[in-house]
Amino acid sequence: MGAYILRRLALVIPTLLGVMIINFGLTQLVPGGPIDQIQARLEGEGDSIQNLTGTEDAGAEDEGGGYVGARGLPPEFLAQLEVQFGFARIVCAEGFTGEPSIKSPECKKEAIPAVERFFIMMGNYLTFDFGESYFRSISVVDLILEKMPVSITLGLWSTLIAYLVSIPLGIRKAVQDGSSFDTWTSGIIIAAYAIPGFLFAIMLMVVFAGGSYFQWFPLRGLTSEGWQDFTLWEKIVDYLWHITLPVTAQLISAFATLTLLTKNSFLDEIKKQYVMTARAKGLSEARVLYGHVFRNAMLIVIAGFPGLFLGVFFGSSLIIEVIFSLDGLGQLGFRSAVERDYPVIFGTLFAFGLIGLVVGILSDLMYVLVDPRIDFERRS
Repeated sequence: MGAYILRRLALVIPTLLGVMIINFGLTQLVPGGPIDQIQARLEGEGDSIQNLTGTEDAGAEDEGGGYVGARGLPPEFLAQLEVQFGFARIVCAEGFTGEPSIKSPECKKEAIPAVERFFIMMGNYLTFDFGESYFRSISVVDLILEKMPVSITLGLWSTLIAYLVSIPLGIRKAVQDGSSFDTWTSGIIIAAYAIPGFLFAIMLMVVFAGGSYFQWFPLRGLTSEGWQDFTLWEKIVDYLWHITLPVTAQLISAFATLTLLTKNSFLDEIKKQYVMTARAKGLSEARVLYGHVFRNAMLIVIAGFPGLFLGVFFGSSLIIEVIFSLDGLGQLGFRSAVERDYPVIFGTLFAFGLIGLVVGILSDLMYVLVDPRIDFERRS
């Protein structure tokens, strides 16, 4: 098993490198960029340009009474942005002893090729230096940690509740296959799966968050004002009070897939010969179900754990976050893509991609934990 794990770990590097190359290449083809975003924001705002560039003529009025900035940003300012964001560098003439500057006649701006920029970025990522956001003046790591509580809340509780409810429910549906319990629970599960998460979230708000009926739950955030001054018990109750609606909205479609997957896995195993043999030997139904069937049937459920965990944890629903005013990784990823905030995009992609690959290896270890008969090393 040790050799298998080492091989899987060795594959992490080329896999992650391939993911980064593809996404970096795609961003080079997408029109617009961070410089264009800043230019679109600042053109015409003379005072802002003057403050950012430190030049007197950037926000000065021309002879016609209009701001010079309204006719376009100063070239020196755009060149400084390109250098600051790592798209270009300042190259000075040989023998130049002063501080390199765009304004110096002996220095000029030189564009950095995309390939070179990629290798510089990956070199920094090897030391987990993800840089700083272009638009927020905060490091990517600190920005992720700032948004992480929302994703931890949605991901952890959604995954935990989904497994705690769906697995026992799926087992009971398999044992009572074809009964009235199986029929009406299947109807409820399929109906819940068909409801879009955002529509269910809006319905929860209208009914339970001060819409047209009850005002039992808060509309936004993870905690109330003054939460730091609460006692430990009050903090726990307040936290659970805030997360009830968003977690419920996040769970609406998770139950269906996991419950039906568990049921079908158990049905397949219950019909096999070894189950009939165990029953013929006089073993109790609980011993047959949980001592023999459970170990085999749960393999396919465990196989889907990494995808479910990462999908909910790192890709928390943007719409759910917007509806309940939760500033998490979903909104961070969306805004970063719109703003072309490359350090945030690539930093989170690298970190989450690495975590996803490691979780995939842990999933294989869970296979062995559930069923020691599985030997990946021998099969490979």
